[in-house]
Amino acid sequence: MESEQLELDSIENIEDIDLRILSLLQEDCRLSFNKIAKKIGVSVGTAFNHVKDLEKRGIIQGYTLMLNSSKLGYNLTVIVMIQAEGNFLADVENEISKSTNTIAVYDITGDYDAVAVAKFKDRTSLNSFIKNLLSLPHIKRTVTHIALNVIKEEHGIKL
Repeated sequence: MESEQLELDSIENIEDIDLRILSLLQEDCRLSFNKIAKKIGVSVGTAFNHVKDLEKRGIIQGYTLMLNSSKLGYNLTVIVMIQAEGNFLADVENEISKSTNTIAVYDITGDYDAVAVAKFKDRTSLNSFIKNLLSLPHIKRTVTHIALNVIKEEHGIKL
């Protein structure tokens, strides 16, 4: 019961207008405040203030570009399961996060402690990544999976 209350307390208070703005920006983060205001039926000042508030609160963490990695030559997507020694998981994850090929690192439950997702242009760069990973201190074991086909890869969330 107490943990449920903590979880509810940590959820940000989001107004309907904020959700509408976030949905628009997820579709196209290049939208001007004028266009946002027109689409949701508010003044430009209101749209501006809500976006700035969402940024200040850390709900909007930045604006980015979605790339088609395959068209840029990054045809290998790998998922690496990682077991780390003792209390060194954060150190291991921080080290893995430094690789420019790494696109995500997650703590997970189960037999492994973390999972990393990375993209590579070729097997040679993947091989170097894995060898570097295995040379890191405090890594007990890794298992690498190569994605054969990308079915869905999105970064937005349904609001």
